Amino acid sequence: MTDALLLNERVRNAIQIGESDYREFKSALEGPPNKKRNRPVRDICRDIGEALVAFANADGGELLIGVEDDGEISGVSHNELEIEQMLNATRTHVFPGSILPISHAVKLELNGKIVLFFSVSKGVTQIYQLPDGKCVRRKGRSSEPESVGKIEFDRREIRSREYDRQFVDGATINDLDTPFLQSIADRNLKGLTVEKYLQQIGLAEYTVNGLYLRMAALLLFAREIERWHPRSQVRILKIAGSQLISGVHYNVKSDEIVRGNIFELLQRSWEQLRPFLAVKTKFGIDAKFDQQYIYPEQACREALINAIAHRDYNIQNGIEVFIFDDRMEFKSPGALLSTLTIDDLIKLEGAHESRNVLISRVLRENKFMRELGEGIKRMFALMEENALDKPSLYSNSMWFSVTLLHKSIFTEQQANWLELFEPIELTLNQKKIVVLGMEGRSISRKDIYKAMNTENRDTYDKEVSGLRNAKILKEIMTNQQAAQYAKSNKLHKSSVPRFKVITPQQLNQESDVTKKNDPDCCVFVKNLPSSISKDTIQEKFEKYGIVNHINYPLDYITGKPRGFAFVWFDSIYSARDAINDLTGFYIEGNKISVNKFRPREKELGASKAADDVYK
Repeated sequence: MTDALLLNERVRNAIQIGESDYREFKSALEGPPNKKRNRPVRDICRDIGEALVAFANADGGELLIGVEDDGEISGVSHNELEIEQMLNATRTHVFPGSILPISHAVKLELNGKIVLFFSVSKGVTQIYQLPDGKCVRRKGRSSEPESVGKIEFDRREIRSREYDRQFVDGATINDLDTPFLQSIADRNLKGLTVEKYLQQIGLAEYTVNGLYLRMAALLLFAREIERWHPRSQVRILKIAGSQLISGVHYNVKSDEIVRGNIFELLQRSWEQLRPFLAVKTKFGIDAKFDQQYIYPEQACREALINAIAHRDYNIQNGIEVFIFDDRMEFKSPGALLSTLTIDDLIKLEGAHESRNVLISRVLRENKFMRELGEGIKRMFALMEENALDKPSLYSNSMWFSVTLLHKSIFTEQQANWLELFEPIELTLNQKKIVVLGMEGRSISRKDIYKAMNTENRDTYDKEVSGLRNAKILKEIMTNQQAAQYAKSNKLHKSSVPRFKVITPQQLNQESDVTKKNDPDCCVFVKNLPSSISKDTIQEKFEKYGIVNHINYPLDYITGKPRGFAFVWFDSIYSARDAINDLTGFYIEGNKISVNKFRPREKELGASKAADDVYK
């Protein structure tokens, strides 16, 4: 009995660990810092009922009254009658006839102050409601309204849901990997014994007959898992082709089975699976050999963790991973829970329901899993980031599967086009924009927004600016020109083609023909307003390419600009684009003309300074 975790110590540990998805603190005080007073009993009782109903409708949890959000023990200074009312809120502030699965509802003394401690298990036989019939459910660190229909689940799942919480006769602490378990306990709270840690997280209960272990403790930490679950395993099959064939044409190239408790499966099965992700080894630009992966590593890892954490351990089958030439399938025992649908999951709104409450809790608190409901979202995001098709989800009455497809969102022709841009590290959105410019097609702003599937202006500016800085997206029509064109043709300005895509090869060709003093890289601009500065001219012309120099002659007598300039680019293509786009363009009310530079045409009326440039 010396190792029993006393309730006071358990509550102290809970306060030290802090609030979480499974734990909430509530103050019994209100008012300014220096004038605190007792909160009304009716308000505290309402909070108790709401928090416990929300926990019971989710994965269970703990509530402490008399503790501030930061963990300070402020206490409950109400009288005994009022405290008794609060403790009875587990019955009085839930829907009539409902009986919450309460584990504790007690008054404790900590640091000389009264604290009320409540703990409630996950409800598996009914949905719980507040006195007015409303239903709430714990989501993250808050209690949110939820419909009864959303929470209601098929009674056939009760056994599945309770499996990891059932007590196992004959199992003792010696059946667990205690050194590893101790390391886990130390990470949570230094100095906590294995026995106390197991009780703290609900994996064991201390009775007069000793420590009783739940099945979750064995599934997570058993030294010989086969004694307790013979199919705690992951089978990995590499198949030649896109279909599994039996008989004389059996096409399984390798068949590996990894056995162990959950923590061992997470490590060993990933070590076995990871080599199958590599498609080739490539000598990178940093003079190192880099492995190129068929699938995003983390997407595969998320799928594996999801299968191990959420499978139905009540079914005596193992997890299977099929590696085909065109896809990878993760198949786990147990249908999708009745409270979820495939549509719920692919909406990517964080829909979740924990079948194995204790297992998921331990994995999450030890950073093996992300926030509840985030695994599927992460898989979808990673596949999209790598320009691969969305994962496929499927469920029948016996199993649930996640399939990662080795299928690009780009066609073969588009992929060949994108290979031209491999020297440039493009984002997925930038690749979608570049694909729009195939075969010399001009691109509008509307085209770009549609391709990126967004209406966010910041996203547009970020991706387009990146392409323009890389010089592979060139503006062929200014914003002002687009507005004039749209008005003349009765179009929306966003539909007017304004850009074209330049391949790196074309950029290199430009570089090859660029000469600093090549007359073909210079344009002659006239009819400029006298008020315009050289910086403004630079700003107007540098959108067509790098401007090496601007000659802006001044009148010898007045010192004012003479109304014309010579703009020297680093590329003949930039000069040509400026001539094509800016002739007839208005600057501060003046209709300018932009022409090819002709050094020997004295009729241009250039000044002596300009004549020097001709030479």
